[in-house]
Amino acid sequence: MNPVEILGRMIIGFARELGSVLILLSVTIKQLVIPPYEIRNTFKQMLEVGIRSLPVVFITAVFTGMVLSLQTYTGFKRFGAETLVGTVVALSMTRELGPVLTGLIVAGRAGAAMAAELGTMRVTEQIDALETLATNPVKYLIVPRFISGALMLPALAIVTDIVGIIGGFVISVGLFGANSVSYWNRTWDYLELDDIYSGLIKASFFGAAISLISCYKGFYTEGGAEGVGKATTGAVVLSSMTILISDYFLSAWLFR
Repeated sequence: MNPVEILGRMIIGFARELGSVLILLSVTIKQLVIPPYEIRNTFKQMLEVGIRSLPVVFITAVFTGMVLSLQTYTGFKRFGAETLVGTVVALSMTRELGPVLTGLIVAGRAGAAMAAELGTMRVTEQIDALETLATNPVKYLIVPRFISGALMLPALAIVTDIVGIIGGFVISVGLFGANSVSYWNRTWDYLELDDIYSGLIKASFFGAAISLISCYKGFYTEGGAEGVGKATTGAVVLSSMTILISDYFLSAWLFR
């Protein structure tokens, strides 16, 4: 194949995938508002996405805040701006690192689990069995995961923000001997509610995107066990790319 043909195939493949995801999104939103509601299944998915992701989110957040404080303090010390370390850590965590890191962690953990679970159900014909029993598979399988992703990512992002700021405080005050009162005063003086809200909006979008992409990859799995592995890998890769790419456009829109 010549380069033009390869490029054309890539564009067609991308357009086909994007169209399929958007169709699944429209069906999911439609089933989201139509009763009956899968309340029990939704809470089960919220437990899986949110509560069981807390340990890895906590560890990532505390060390991210610590290394951010370490690097910021070392750099700011060169021109006498050590008192602004708390401000930089707080703004960085709430506006960018909190939602993005949380999204990447959940994509690697819960997103992979969603794709693998639905992929296994597809290749073992369990989804076909649901349709035979007059159960809408989108409402039963995808809607609860979509809701849990959109709701639990902001909650996890709040945890990431708080733990990251505290981690920065420990390094700045405990290691470098900075003034603790100055650290917190500088943090609250420059941190605004819009910074927090914008980060939570990002996190909610990332959670919905992770759930939708992971469910799409798993729901349309083909090829047996090998297909499940490919779907799981594809879900994590595509979710991570979506987070990083959409983060720029959301930042340009929210912080202009």
